[in-house]
Amino acid sequence: MQTITIPPMFCESPLHGREKINESTDVRIAMDCAVMNSPRVSGRLGLSPLSSLGGLVSLASLFVVVSCADFITSRDNDIRESTQALEKARDDGQRARAYSSRGVAYSEKARYSRITKRIPNDEYERFFDLAIKDHNQAVALDPNNAEVYFNRGQAYYDRGSGDFVYSTEIWKVNPSTKAWLDAAASDFEKAAEKNPKNDLAFDRLGLAYQEAGQEDDAVRAYTQEMKLNERLGKLRLADAYCFFGFRHQQQKEYAVAAAAYQKSTEFGIADDKSCPYDPFGNSVAIFTTETHEYDKAWEMVHRALKMGRVIAPELLVRLQKESGRSH
Repeated sequence: MQTITIPPMFCESPLHGREKINESTDVRIAMDCAVMNSPRVSGRLGLSPLSSLGGLVSLASLFVVVSCADFITSRDNDIRESTQALEKARDDGQRARAYSSRGVAYSEKARYSRITKRIPNDEYERFFDLAIKDHNQAVALDPNNAEVYFNRGQAYYDRGSGDFVYSTEIWKVNPSTKAWLDAAASDFEKAAEKNPKNDLAFDRLGLAYQEAGQEDDAVRAYTQEMKLNERLGKLRLADAYCFFGFRHQQQKEYAVAAAAYQKSTEFGIADDKSCPYDPFGNSVAIFTTETHEYDKAWEMVHRALKMGRVIAPELLVRLQKESGRSH
């Protein structure tokens, strides 16, 4: 079976202490997680607050409640209703909202049809083009509205992050994927600028930068998010630094990787679906076998114990042997 990795948004959830965004978003989460946990998927990666918060929602039950066919039918209904709203709109604000809503529906229909292999790629591209066309109309009609930028940014983000679904080297970013993520980041920056109290705009901005390989920009966005939503911001930073460590470790940049893993643990425990490597064990291993910074290795061992994490016994034995210390 081909390994399929799941990018951050594919099991994104607003359920970690956040109020429901809207019905469509909650259904989207259910479908994302159900697809991620279907028998076709064997990858471990994904940015899923659900797992790190004790499984607030049963993914299996979500899949029973929401079938893919029902989801796509709902999006078709959204497209029809948005078209009717557009015909009845009396001013540019109403027209912008209708275009933006229809753009979201087209994008969501395209996304789920693609990941469930219901349509060929050219049909996916057609739906996506329709979505962007509507989003562009919304921005042109109401350029001071943060929401229209956010919705277009989400469409760009989904287009870019979708390229990671079948990637076996998720730490690498190809130029075409980065172009979509850059467009998403630009719109999320606009959304955050126009509504600086919207933590979700900073959240998506961080995700776009993170997947594009722009680590400093991602940290900046998540740090701003943490000021507005401390719980989610810290979770994002723990996950991000852990993923940066994973990315640098794959590139054999061991010292940078270990520093990132170490930084991850300062914000909590990273979600194991967003970071395939344990930041505690891997930082200890790198400090022991690659950089020979034994004081840092022991610091991480003690931190792991305080946070209820277990370091592999064989790694501890090697650290004791090479450092000449027992603690």
